[in-house]
Amino acid sequence: MSKTVEVTGIIDDSRFGSYQLLVVILCALCLVMDGFDVQSMGYVAPVVIHEWAIAKETLAPVFGAGLFGMLIGSLTFSALADKIGRRPVLITATLFFSACMIATGFAQSITQLVAWRFVAGLGLGCIMPNAMALAGEYSPRRMRVTLMMIVSCGFTLGGVVGGLISAALIPAFGWRAVFFVGGAIPLVLGALMWLALPESIQFLLFREGRNDASARVRRNLARVAPSLSLPADTVFVSAETRSRGLPFVELFKEGRAGVTVLLWIVNFANLLAMYFLSNWLPTVIHAAGYSTQTAVLAGTALWGGGVIGTLLLGRIIDKAGFTRVLATVFVIAIVATAAIGNPAVMASVAAMFAAIFLTGFSVIGGQPAINALAATYYPTSLRSTGIGWSLGIGRIGSVVGPVLGGALMHLQWSSASLFMAAAVPACVSLAAIIGIHRIGGKESRRGALEGA
Repeated sequence: MSKTVEVTGIIDDSRFGSYQLLVVILCALCLVMDGFDVQSMGYVAPVVIHEWAIAKETLAPVFGAGLFGMLIGSLTFSALADKIGRRPVLITATLFFSACMIATGFAQSITQLVAWRFVAGLGLGCIMPNAMALAGEYSPRRMRVTLMMIVSCGFTLGGVVGGLISAALIPAFGWRAVFFVGGAIPLVLGALMWLALPESIQFLLFREGRNDASARVRRNLARVAPSLSLPADTVFVSAETRSRGLPFVELFKEGRAGVTVLLWIVNFANLLAMYFLSNWLPTVIHAAGYSTQTAVLAGTALWGGGVIGTLLLGRIIDKAGFTRVLATVFVIAIVATAAIGNPAVMASVAAMFAAIFLTGFSVIGGQPAINALAATYYPTSLRSTGIGWSLGIGRIGSVVGPVLGGALMHLQWSSASLFMAAAVPACVSLAAIIGIHRIGGKESRRGALEGA
């Protein structure tokens, strides 16, 4: 009699071994590349402005083009991975991004920069949803959120690494070298992924018309659980069911509509706040009378808080659940963000930096947790689509945030008023998380929000 093995349960209960570590590292490197790209134009901008003798505002469309391309990519190509697989989409997007980065280094005009940044953004838009989904699908349940958030840390690390590489390359070789090196790295990564990156085991089970699917499931599952006996006639099954309709439409079926909309809201609000703060915080601090060095360090404290938040919150969520932790995080965000502009706080460097650090901890550190919440909520057949659309809607907020900040500064709002305004999105995020928690209570019997 054939042996039946339920693969999701095996992965959930497995120990975290070298094979899963390989998957997590490759997925994290994808996001390092993502973070490098997002920050790269900012690092070379001063040199481009000087070399081409253009006004600062001329580069605004270049910055916006990359973000808009990522928005479109998140909304369109993430669904493709739920049809053809995580592995081919991640590898293709990585190699495509490599070509776009190298092409950017040959740009001779603002128009060409805008075009290449937009096209590169299209490829990058589908990387984070798929990297997060694949890492989660190979992670044991007890540490899944922690591992997905560690993968998310690659994005922030990419920004830091990009700064170090740019600082070394630009004085010696010029700004174009940043894009040439930035294109060579994903080319190597793409080759490594082609050699070593596996397909999602759960996804393989849902494929039809592929004779090798069972063999690949057996091979990959044996690497996850080496002690498990898997005879040649083993029948592999999954507790999840496959969605048959269009992935986007399926996000609103079987009671998922409420959580889907609330995830869009919390992504939009939090990314609006995140980009509002990351773009304008140093400027506001400098305008308040502090030195340029202090203003730059303030921005560093914001991102430093985000890194610490990402690393700590995952483990806490694995133990306490998503919505309770995220609700607490957004309460901290509201208080800390509003406190930055308080005259008494701004009068003390220590108090101001503490408020900035806590803001980064909660706003930037909370974003990977939101992504992980989407990844754990949606089933395998919708996971990439669910994360991609949540991030895609969120990226609208990332475009609105800097523009809104500039408009408020143009109206000459005070520092206190600016940071009070920056706290409003955290109020919206808190309300959305409370809504998700209430839906989770109603749906706990079917496990759709188990642990939330």
